[in-house]
Amino acid sequence: MDDLTARAIARWIEKAERDLPTARTFPREEPRLTDVVCYHCQQCAEKALKAFLVRMDVHIEKTHYLRRLLTLCSDHDPAYAELDPIATGLSDYATVRYPDDWREIPGTEAAEAVLGAAQVLAFVKLRVIAQP
Repeated sequence: MDDLTARAIARWIEKAERDLPTARTFPREEPRLTDVVCYHCQQCAEKALKAFLVRMDVHIEKTHYLRRLLTLCSDHDPAYAELDPIATGLSDYATVRYPDDWREIPGTEAAEAVLGAAQVLAFVKLRVIAQP
């Protein structure tokens, strides 16, 4: 892997890592900002998956649809299919930032989104950082 690719991967991971603590912070706010929590969870997972695609030298599509990104990742590592239930759950949160798609999200659902995003990030980091 060349230095340019390594830096790009590191930037995608760093951005994903910034979304996760943001998502963990907002549940403590009043009023509960669960839509913002879930949006940042989706963003964390999206950026992590894109880091893997950079590692595999795959063109990154302009999409927020996690299942599509996951399909591209699975083409290079079938283990990514394990993340399908998480990706399915997180994908819809890409649009909760818009008034037309906004809805009240229960705190328990937001907490599950945080766990899912953390799982995706950890899964990807093991594969992009540990690989030669």
